[in-house]
Amino acid sequence: MSSIDIKLKHGLWIVVADGEKALLLRNKGDTKFPDFEVIREMEQANPATREQGTERPGRHSDGPSAHNSAYEETDWHRLNKERFANDVADLLYKLAHRSRFEELVIIAPPPILGEMRKHLHDEVVSRVTAEIPKTLTNHTVFEIEELLKGA
Repeated sequence: MSSIDIKLKHGLWIVVADGEKALLLRNKGDTKFPDFEVIREMEQANPATREQGTERPGRHSDGPSAHNSAYEETDWHRLNKERFANDVADLLYKLAHRSRFEELVIIAPPPILGEMRKHLHDEVVSRVTAEIPKTLTNHTVFEIEELLKGA
């Protein structure tokens, strides 16, 4: 993370997300002494696909032969992560539209970051000052402060 230059100025918003949990933080401090406050927490239950699917995948005919092929099983777990990333992007748009933040740092694992990028409105994109492809949702707010302070 040290190659990323982040100015932790007063009022900066930070989104720390993965496919199941998101924290919206705001810096009440400054660059030298950051003090992150939790603005909002989002969470979704997302059990493994095997716990979400109901039956084995369907089959389809391969034409005149007697063989049938199975459809690929739906990855419900992955789909729910993508939906959650979309929900976070929607929330960010609503907050940006109400001018709740001027600058934003997004921290998420690469697949979730990519999914969020697809759904971020231009109004949000123009306020993103940094993107960090990491999983930090299991860290405390203090640990996130320390990691960003060292960035």
